[in-house]
Amino acid sequence: FCPLINKVQVSGISTVTQFVLLGFPGPWKIQIILFSMVLLVYILTLTGNMAIICAVRWDHRLHTPMYVLLANFSFLEIWYVTCTVPNMLVNFLSKTKTISFSGCFTQFYFFFSLGTTECFFLCVMAYDRYLAICRPLHYPSIMTGKLCVILVCLCWLIGFLGHAITIFFISQLPFCGPNIIDHFLCDVDPLMALSCAPTPIIEYVFHFVSSLIIILTILYIIGSYALVLRAVLQVPSSAGRQKAFSTCGSHLAVVSLFYGTIMVMYVSPTSGNSVAMYKIITLIYSVVTPVLNPLIYSLRNREMKFALRQVICGIRIIQPS
Repeated sequence: FCPLINKVQVSGISTVTQFVLLGFPGPWKIQIILFSMVLLVYILTLTGNMAIICAVRWDHRLHTPMYVLLANFSFLEIWYVTCTVPNMLVNFLSKTKTISFSGCFTQFYFFFSLGTTECFFLCVMAYDRYLAICRPLHYPSIMTGKLCVILVCLCWLIGFLGHAITIFFISQLPFCGPNIIDHFLCDVDPLMALSCAPTPIIEYVFHFVSSLIIILTILYIIGSYALVLRAVLQVPSSAGRQKAFSTCGSHLAVVSLFYGTIMVMYVSPTSGNSVAMYKIITLIYSVVTPVLNPLIYSLRNREMKFALRQVICGIRIIQPS
């Protein structure tokens, strides 16, 4: 197809009113196959994460900080995929593959805000495991329900404020055309490349903030689990060590999947990567990782598996009065 560049005249300057997301170009049959695969992954992501939320909500034995954080994390994952996948599915079946200017920057903002929130959630979950394993006697008095709520609110607040200013300034840049983004979502590098008055300072600030958040949070998580590992190795019983490793192993698997891909995208140089590789890496951390999280947490946790069976069987566990 030959996309049209929709523009309006503002003070004699043509301004783009919509962008074209090329996505994954290919024949119609390929588009149908990709649509079916992504739709299946999206449904599984919603189902798996909703099941975890329902399990935590209905099973009173899971009303602990660890599972409350997990339920909030699942809620986050639902919105994380929803800000990109529905539009991607529409574009698979669309000939124009367009997204409005405001829609593009709305997606851009929510995608990075939710991603930043996920980084901080993983930090809080690492802190929770550190307290539970390294300071078990003080855990109930430190990780109270009030502190848990405060930490959850801080994750959302910092996540949605972290990139707000830089994304606002990027949205104020003039976009005179072309308007074709060789990607399946509105990302910072493709958008900056389309600006007809590029300002490298804004782009550098954006990447600096992103890299700072990623590096600081991953260092905190690594440090927390180094202390956890040391404490676990000192546990005398093999059953205790196995339970601790099982609980922490699921969290580390999620951290490895998420951080491994975003560090390639936003910390390490990407100039040598092809556009196809750029899309695949983004697809892994934005679509594939959220569908794996429920599987990782449920398969590695006995309490969660039992609660999920109750949800699947339609048996609601009522908290005793």
